[in-house]
Amino acid sequence: MESIGEILNRRMDHQGNLDAIVQKTLKNSEVQAFISQNKMTREEIERSYSKFYEFVMAKEKFDLEQSHISYEPALIMNQGYADVSYQTTQELAKQQAHLNLLKRVQILGLPKALKKIDLYNPEDVQITNESQYQLIEAINRFIQSPKTEKGLYIYGDFGVGKSYMMAAMANELAHHEISTTVLHYPTFVSGLDFDNAKTWLNELKTAQVVVLDDIGAELNNSWLRDSILQVLLQARMQNNLPTFFTSNLTMKELEQHLAQTKKVEDIWPAKRVMERIKYLSREIHLEGVNRRHD
Repeated sequence: MESIGEILNRRMDHQGNLDAIVQKTLKNSEVQAFISQNKMTREEIERSYSKFYEFVMAKEKFDLEQSHISYEPALIMNQGYADVSYQTTQELAKQQAHLNLLKRVQILGLPKALKKIDLYNPEDVQITNESQYQLIEAINRFIQSPKTEKGLYIYGDFGVGKSYMMAAMANELAHHEISTTVLHYPTFVSGLDFDNAKTWLNELKTAQVVVLDDIGAELNNSWLRDSILQVLLQARMQNNLPTFFTSNLTMKELEQHLAQTKKVEDIWPAKRVMERIKYLSREIHLEGVNRRHD
């Protein structure tokens, strides 16, 4: 944006034009109100010509575009002369707050619509049985005390809302400035290889809250179990980082699943993984109808 000072240098032989610009700028109602409010002297006003001009031009553009995704110009005093401050609009502040919430929830391998679930909206989360009530209570306890409460191992039949409730929890945690990564474990591990595994592991090891969704539905092998899952759980256990799980299997059934590999039945490696899952979470059963058939 061209300043009044630049116009001065360029139009020294057109004093009449410059005077007209100055007079037009000073007639602006907001400029007049600012001068009156701050009881500005003639000298202060003259030193402020370029900033008044900048403000008027920026404000005209702002009003013309009806900008709700930009910064609104405002006049302020700055050591004896006027200056222009660009302030976040109320609408932009709301949008930025919403974006910050979205950034705090990572949904990997699951529908992005899960980011819209409101844990405390009865239209989103309906309680129809005792197990759902107990799960809500457990989630609420964690939200209130995320540094002391353990994670949850939620098991139940297909479609009863396990992933749904974890997404609802993640969305609420975002309001408390806590970031959550919810990943569909079978999809996640199917895309792992020796090249990208370290990168993903490093990210998940330090994430504030992690939800391993649908664990036990993956094609198990010793590399995934011992080099990925156990390493991840060990790091989160050592750093006492909240970790949640959903599964169609009980903990006992998951142990049996982890023990089965193509080569051999590995009972002790599976038990080592389960010890870490039990340390990080407590088992809770979720009952209900299969919502996917509704």
